[in-house]
Amino acid sequence: MIRRLLPLVFALCALAAPARAKDELVLAMTQTPGTWNPLISSMLAKSLIANMTARPVTAYDADWKLVCLVCVELPTIENGKARVIDLSDGKKGMELDVKLRDMRWGDGVPVSARDVAFTLDVGKHPLSGVASSEGYKRIIKLDVKDDRRFTMTIDRITFDYNSIGLQLLPAHIEKPIFDANPAEYRNRTAYDTQSTNPGLAFGPYRIVEIVPGSRIALEQNPTWTGQKPHFKRIVVKIIESTAALEANLLSGNVDYVLGELGLSLDQAIAFEKRHKERYNVIYKPALIYEHIDVKLDNKLLGDRRVRQAMLLAIDRKAISEKLFEGKQPIAHGGISNLDPMFSPAARQYGYDPAAARKLLDEAGFATLKNSVRQNAAGERLSIELGTTAGNRVRELVAQVIQSQLRQVGIEVRIKAEPPRIFFEAMGRRTFSALGMYAWVQRPEGVPRSSLHSKEIPSAENAWSGQNYPGYANPEMDKALDAAERELDVDKRRTLFAEIQRLAADDLPALPLFFRVDPFVIPKPLKGVVPTGTLNSSTLWIEQWRWEE
Repeated sequence: MIRRLLPLVFALCALAAPARAKDELVLAMTQTPGTWNPLISSMLAKSLIANMTARPVTAYDADWKLVCLVCVELPTIENGKARVIDLSDGKKGMELDVKLRDMRWGDGVPVSARDVAFTLDVGKHPLSGVASSEGYKRIIKLDVKDDRRFTMTIDRITFDYNSIGLQLLPAHIEKPIFDANPAEYRNRTAYDTQSTNPGLAFGPYRIVEIVPGSRIALEQNPTWTGQKPHFKRIVVKIIESTAALEANLLSGNVDYVLGELGLSLDQAIAFEKRHKERYNVIYKPALIYEHIDVKLDNKLLGDRRVRQAMLLAIDRKAISEKLFEGKQPIAHGGISNLDPMFSPAARQYGYDPAAARKLLDEAGFATLKNSVRQNAAGERLSIELGTTAGNRVRELVAQVIQSQLRQVGIEVRIKAEPPRIFFEAMGRRTFSALGMYAWVQRPEGVPRSSLHSKEIPSAENAWSGQNYPGYANPEMDKALDAAERELDVDKRRTLFAEIQRLAADDLPALPLFFRVDPFVIPKPLKGVVPTGTLNSSTLWIEQWRWEE
């Protein structure tokens, strides 16, 4: 009798025992960063990892609300921590009082106002190679009160004055490297030469291993002062093929594929039909703008009638319906209709190949030879379309565009490259004609970095700026400058409408669609909240947990 009861007792005990905690979470994404320095380049892959190891001063949460992450309280005019002031040049500026949270770098050194001052010095230096220096240059004074309190003076009044997206650098590690040779800083930063140095992280995790092109391993940061993360270790695998991503997920080699940079939408739709009992699939409409940058100093593309013809010849509605079941809305410009500043008044291009042919004739490409248009000088309208390799859907979209443009006499040569190489070519403007990729944006963000003439990367500004097409229009510059400074919402909306009108007429970039990011989340994984903005879900990774 005793022998019969013991197995039953053990079985009951096993049922009552809590589930064993999962110590390691294995993630995957499709790209590997070219640098780990948070100020240099603007790849999403780097941000997804950096958001686990550090935090911007402020960010937009999943409700698109601005929140403090490194600061204690948002400075506002209402709470007196933001003030309009008179500047010495007779213009108006603003002062912001900021207090930092009690946070520490992984080597125990406190995160301090010294780090803020150094970050600004790097951002402002003409040779540092930051992605965009404009935001740093606007901060004309930093008055340090003590280690955690400072007052920041901005050279203008802007509606988003308290959006402080600074990614702080550890002055005690990076400053000696920068001071030794600012022009070589981007090549000597400790983020790339000492990537596992614990002093580079003050977030919930720190990097402990990098195998280039293969994986990044992170472990809990013992100096993190926020909510303790649930996983002791996180491994992020780099799997550049989206088809291989799915195979690794199903085989169990990967627990979760990051929704911001993982499975394509068509994959997720098919995946959900087959595996919905094991996964929750969230389709998050995002401020992610898939588009084609046009190199405007390519003489074949300098006439805007050619660019307009190209957009008219691309059947974006058919692409969305056939590849994405209509889930990804056509983009009519860089501002989503989900954004409060969207204007429906700007020109919208439908699919009209006849109108495209007419425009190409008017632009001087009226002669067809071997089905390819050429101008009076005999120059063929043959151009290269670059994009990132490994993303099956993006490569398929490129092939569809190639076929559709061929129908109006434009020859397109597709060049798919590893993301690191592709984005380096875009950032240094060595791409020859077209570059297809996506921008991730924030709500009500003024698209200055991609449209203002001062944001054109060049050797003179150490390749700072994200206006890769080389677009320069004084009317656009004026509208961008005014929109940032306008506090009245209705007046600002009018200026945003002008920005969208000019962009739609000039087409420095051909808008394709706004992405819907599919988050294929295993049911035991809790706490993953898609945001749909440039502030990714990994900013709150300490809330992720595994419950079986």
